[in-house]
Amino acid sequence: MPTTYTQIGTAVTVGSGGATSIDFTSIPSTYTDLILKISARTTRTSTATDWVKIAFNGVTTNLTMKLLYGEGSSTGSYSDTAIYGGISSNAATSNTFGNSEIYIPNYAGNSNKSISFDSVGETNASTGNYLSLTSGLWSSSAAITSISLTPYTGPNFMQHTTAYLYGVSNA
Repeated sequence: MPTTYTQIGTAVTVGSGGATSIDFTSIPSTYTDLILKISARTTRTSTATDWVKIAFNGVTTNLTMKLLYGEGSSTGSYSDTAIYGGISSNAATSNTFGNSEIYIPNYAGNSNKSISFDSVGETNASTGNYLSLTSGLWSSSAAITSISLTPYTGPNFMQHTTAYLYGVSNA
């Protein structure tokens, strides 16, 4: 059978004034996997990159990750007890947005949840362009029924930030 993608709920577009979080609730357990697609910019002004964090079912514990990044001529890695990927901030070139894709296989299963988070924070400069690849784990046997996205530093997502949630069938 072919793999199909079905949008869950409506797309979220942040309006004027910004938003402290983007939330998807009442996620049905009828799919095999989930994909989130995000185009985001935060109100952070101290550097061109910010990070978008993810939480499940209102829980911010039992999260671990390893993040690899490239920025300008440097590379590195982070380990943390949160799961996040790089996006653009308000210090980046005007009207540029970072993009992320988050893949969550077996989100409704009764075992720990693995997360793949691919992100880029864009700016028109020799530094501040971040490409990050994150491997995350939520150590919980609970099915994912809600997802919350928040800026790591922010404090807000800016107007025109968008997020889409898709259910994947027959993956």
